[in-house]
Amino acid sequence: MVLDRFFPDAIWRCLPQVSAPLEVDPSALAPPEAVLQGPGKIEGRSLGQIALMRLRRDKVAMTGGGVVIFLILSALFAPLIVGVLGHPPNEFHQELIDANTQVPFKAFGGVSRSFLFGIEPVNGRDLFSRVLYGSQISLLIATVATFISVGIGTVMGVTAGYFGGRGDAFISRLMDIFLAFPLLVFALALAGVIPDKAFGLSGDSLKIGVIIFIIGFFNWPYIGRIIRGQTLSLREREFVDAARSLGARHPYILFKELLPNLLAPILVYATLLIPSNILFEAALSYLGVGVQPPRATWGGMLSDATQWYQVDPEFLLPAGLAIFVTVLAFNLFGDGLRDALDPRSR
Repeated sequence: MVLDRFFPDAIWRCLPQVSAPLEVDPSALAPPEAVLQGPGKIEGRSLGQIALMRLRRDKVAMTGGGVVIFLILSALFAPLIVGVLGHPPNEFHQELIDANTQVPFKAFGGVSRSFLFGIEPVNGRDLFSRVLYGSQISLLIATVATFISVGIGTVMGVTAGYFGGRGDAFISRLMDIFLAFPLLVFALALAGVIPDKAFGLSGDSLKIGVIIFIIGFFNWPYIGRIIRGQTLSLREREFVDAARSLGARHPYILFKELLPNLLAPILVYATLLIPSNILFEAALSYLGVGVQPPRATWGGMLSDATQWYQVDPEFLLPAGLAIFVTVLAFNLFGDGLRDALDPRSR
């Protein structure tokens, strides 16, 4: 045999001898039909599913989103949570306050099982319940004002970018005028001259409505410029030219072609605009022109705490940490959402 030339007798005897043909289990063989059908049906993924997959991989963004959801649920169910873990936000507990120093008897601001965040100096109100009720004001004003800003900015930005011409020039100059306003000074002046009753509203409802109007109406140029720039780029794309060549009218191109492609920057900017609106509302309340006491607000709590920081520094922590955590969570989630929707921006 030919193999004898390459394998000496000693080596040949060491090789395993096959005495019977190899047997194969017939059940292990796939039928011809399975081979023809392939491993299974392969389904494509939409752009939204791909973005969601990227977002889930970003642990930091998912943590921020979880904190945001927790804060929203805490604000919605604040009465139930306070009924179980706290006390009414305007209920006084002066028996827990030292009459000489006007600060809580217990250390760390009076933190205990009954008062998870401690109590206020002088009157002894529960800081835990006031932080929860303050979140309702901050999230309500920031969310509604963001919707107003995004709505106006999207309409004006798309209109200016798509039609161009004199309309674009007019809207662009209008944006410049609004951006030239010193918003904080203007908000202080406008909120300070509003009477107690106006437009069928009064009290806290009027204050909340005025703050929402100021923040929402005067912040739209920021997103308007972003949407205008995106629209200028999209209107020259091939799919828009194809829609025009097929006889599509302007409303169809705006709502069916441009707006779906603008959804990503709109969502990202909205998530990043909410924390800035929270800070703006807190600044107004801190300066005394926001929602008035005894309604709990984070800015108002910080304003009261600055008067007691030398003898009761713990009074600053609940409201300050609430603002810090909320703004940080929204920013982390917004950054992750931007990276998921537009990976090239990373």
